[in-house]
Amino acid sequence: MTVVVRKYPVALQDSPITAEVMQHLPHPSPAERERLLDRIKHLLKEKDAVLIAHYYVHEDLQRLAEETGGHVSDSLDMARFGHEHPAKTLVVAGVRFMGETAKILNPEKRVLMPTLEAECSLDLDCPADKFTPFCDAHPEREVVVYSNTSAAVKARADWVVTSSIAVRLVRHLHEQGKKILWAPDKYLGSYIQRETGADMLIWDGACVVHEEFKVSALRALQQQHPQAAILVHPESPAEVIAMADVVGSTSQLIAAARDLPNRQLIVATDNGIFYKMQQAAPDKELIEAPTGGTGASCRSCGHCPWMAMNDLPDLARVLESGANEIQIPEEIRVKALRSTQRMLDFAAQRKHRVLGSGTA
Repeated sequence: MTVVVRKYPVALQDSPITAEVMQHLPHPSPAERERLLDRIKHLLKEKDAVLIAHYYVHEDLQRLAEETGGHVSDSLDMARFGHEHPAKTLVVAGVRFMGETAKILNPEKRVLMPTLEAECSLDLDCPADKFTPFCDAHPEREVVVYSNTSAAVKARADWVVTSSIAVRLVRHLHEQGKKILWAPDKYLGSYIQRETGADMLIWDGACVVHEEFKVSALRALQQQHPQAAILVHPESPAEVIAMADVVGSTSQLIAAARDLPNRQLIVATDNGIFYKMQQAAPDKELIEAPTGGTGASCRSCGHCPWMAMNDLPDLARVLESGANEIQIPEEIRVKALRSTQRMLDFAAQRKHRVLGSGTA
């Protein structure tokens, strides 16, 4: 049985609009852009820092991470790379919960972000002060939260999961007779419930990008490209997921793009992924799945407004000043590490690689 419970206003209503965010970002000239890139490369060496970027940020940042010995991946693998890298400072280009995840797993290192204004609608939709009493009201349920949550929410959870392992872990709990309290993404939660048959009480949160994919527009696009495979992230609505040839996490979709025989791929996730996906499948044509509209009528237009806030000028300023450092109270960090480590141990026991194949 699935029960969707709304405990907090959906962040979509108040989220920034991607087109407006990008309009207000600085647009350096080609010469200034090259100067910034050179300056950042110098600062990374000078400050003993490494740049770790998410698949969804601008390709300039992804390319810069690659060129400077950094890393481009999903949030947990970003944190894993930071743990294994000798640099004393981790610069995380992504959204706030990713910086927190890096700090949870790397307490001895300084973690900086280009901007602390880069939020996540799933994180915002599930604030700890609302989530904790909700959990307390259902003590009979195992609390399983998606990695797209704050450190404080992870600290209240029994388990943290990535999208690549969520189905396996919830199925394991279901086989043990456990009832699940899931947060925050209702679409991913419903997908897991359909796959496992678990009794899940599902928090009502959604990603501002994935919620915009529309099945009617997707069908029309499929008619235009009948040979194309459809790749869908499970944070999407159920009717969109039902059309997919492949449902998977960011890294899993990139792998599918490489491995599928189809020459055309319709991709229903943040279009920032196209940089790495095109690297993995240079001979494939990547087609953006349609969202709720175009121009100003579309809130995200297939790209997270908060991911769009990461830019080169802010990255340079942070490296110069040491600003925007992620801080987590140690009591919360330790509890969040416990719930995260349980997932990692579960994956290790089943030889399932989570780091590097897992989250949004």
